[in-house]
Amino acid sequence: MIAPSHLDRAMVEENKALEGGSPGIAAAMAMGPDGERANTYLDEQTKLTRLQIEQIEEENETRRHILKLERASAAMKVAFELAVALIVTIIAIGLGAMIWSAASDNGLVVESFSVPPDLSQRGLTGDVIAAKLLDKLSSLQSQTVSSRAPSSYANNWGNDIKLQIPDTGISIGEFNRSLHTWLGHQTRITGEAYRTPAGLSVTARAGSDTSPTFTGTDADLDKLIRQAAESVYHATQPYRYAVYLANVGRNKEAEAAYLALIANGSVKDRAWAHIGIENIYANRGEHDRALATLREALALKPGFIMAYVNESGVESQFQHNEAELAAERKAVEIAHGPRDPDMSEQAWITGAIQAESSLANTLGDFKKEIELDRRIFAMPDFNNAASVARQNDIVAFALLHDGAAVEAMYRGFAPARNELEYLQQNGVYSFAEVLLGHPEIAIRDRTRFDAALAKLGGVGTIISHRQFWPPIAYGIAEKGDFKGAHALVDQTPVDCNQCLRARAAIDILEKNWGGASYWLSRAVNDAPSLPFAYSDWGHMLLAKGDYDAAIAKLKIAHEKGPHFADPLEYWGEALLARHRVEDALAKFEEADGLAPNWGRLHLKWGEAKLAGGDKAGAAREFAAAARLDLMPKEKSELARVMHGG
Repeated sequence: MIAPSHLDRAMVEENKALEGGSPGIAAAMAMGPDGERANTYLDEQTKLTRLQIEQIEEENETRRHILKLERASAAMKVAFELAVALIVTIIAIGLGAMIWSAASDNGLVVESFSVPPDLSQRGLTGDVIAAKLLDKLSSLQSQTVSSRAPSSYANNWGNDIKLQIPDTGISIGEFNRSLHTWLGHQTRITGEAYRTPAGLSVTARAGSDTSPTFTGTDADLDKLIRQAAESVYHATQPYRYAVYLANVGRNKEAEAAYLALIANGSVKDRAWAHIGIENIYANRGEHDRALATLREALALKPGFIMAYVNESGVESQFQHNEAELAAERKAVEIAHGPRDPDMSEQAWITGAIQAESSLANTLGDFKKEIELDRRIFAMPDFNNAASVARQNDIVAFALLHDGAAVEAMYRGFAPARNELEYLQQNGVYSFAEVLLGHPEIAIRDRTRFDAALAKLGGVGTIISHRQFWPPIAYGIAEKGDFKGAHALVDQTPVDCNQCLRARAAIDILEKNWGGASYWLSRAVNDAPSLPFAYSDWGHMLLAKGDYDAAIAKLKIAHEKGPHFADPLEYWGEALLARHRVEDALAKFEEADGLAPNWGRLHLKWGEAKLAGGDKAGAAREFAAAARLDLMPKEKSELARVMHGG
């Protein structure tokens, strides 16, 4: 409560005295001759009391304002203290983040170069030269495509490449750079361009390491900077540098770089270097050396999926299909386990799908192969995987006897930009057309294919003799030139499963049953786990009229490749020839689930339905066959049965 003033206390005391006096005194004053004076006195006392009340109310209001200000001041003090604490916390977090970022910095920093005054006056300052070097390093990175995870490199600066231009004075940026230099593991590139009697020289070095000097004329400046960038790349990223050399076709230099890593690198670098150099050996057609190198990689890194993937590729090149199958199965087994941390995530996912797709192809499950390849098409492209999958699918659709799908897939290619692309695209397309009974393209382009393959060196010879010549020889035989077909197929090697099957197929066309049986027997012994030679043998026996023997071979083929349509269709034909119509219908229906667009299948299915009395069903199958690809003989047969011949 607010204490009254001295005047207030006197008035209060006076009022108390009046109030405490006899009531008669006030009445007497009011009634007496001094009554007017008393009234005046009372009025004044009333006014005074009102003034006192107003003053007290004002003082109370002032006190309330003071209290509000005191509370607001306290709140502001608390808020200020919280703000200060928050700012300190943010600074601490920011400083911690800066320290953590600095400590984990493995990037590459290119500092401004020292340059002669005349270059600087022409605009080629030290910052400009450093920026040009940075651009060259970035270009080298973009040309280095590897399945290896960046985290697996002992010295990895990945894509963290930056140009550093020093600040003047003290700044947060300069402090942050000092932290990165002090705590981090940066690779710092310094260098200079300077005049010599021989011309202009450029040197770039990583840290304190010595570096070669590159000399030329002023007009060679761009070339000198590129050479300096390659020198830095070699010194700081030796494995990536070897991959870059291989990717741009500098195979001799790449081989030397890989061998240096094998001799002096870490265990990881040595294992991956074996993978890289194996590709070089395989491209020379050095089969045994390539496989020996892969075994060395597995000794360093057991369960290395890349070794099995590359092994299956080498064996596929040589058409060693049994060994190819074993390597594919091992790769798929590993792919179903945890990801190898030494492989990038994209490479692992793409590679796992490719391994399963290749295995499906080797076992005749072309429908699954195509489904898996669709997953590759839906992913970001890695190492040209989408184009390879498209090439594979062209052949897969041909092996499903689906000519329309082959055409659609082939049209999806962009126009070939060079002879190698033409070979890749049209080589598989011409092979697919041979399988569909249209060998004209393969025969027409044989000379062009051989010329393009010859430019590839050893691997080109392997592909020519083991992959191109067998189907072309068969296509020549399909056109009735058996002498020409034998002349070509006889040049193919006999440790090649496709070559053995091509020789047998030509003998089948000639109805040389003995020769066909001989080559098919060798093909089965060469690749006993695959369905194709068994299916070819069953088809040969069917053409010969030995239906029971045909069924026996086709049953084995179906066991080896349960998703391969050909054995089921031929089996159905053999059953129909044995007048087992219901069993034949079941086989045709099963085959239709695997190869629904096979014209011959619908033709024979219609014949089976006709033999079973289902004329309406037969008409539907004949109509389906008429819309699909048929060989000339099959077209004649369809015309005959549709007209009741």
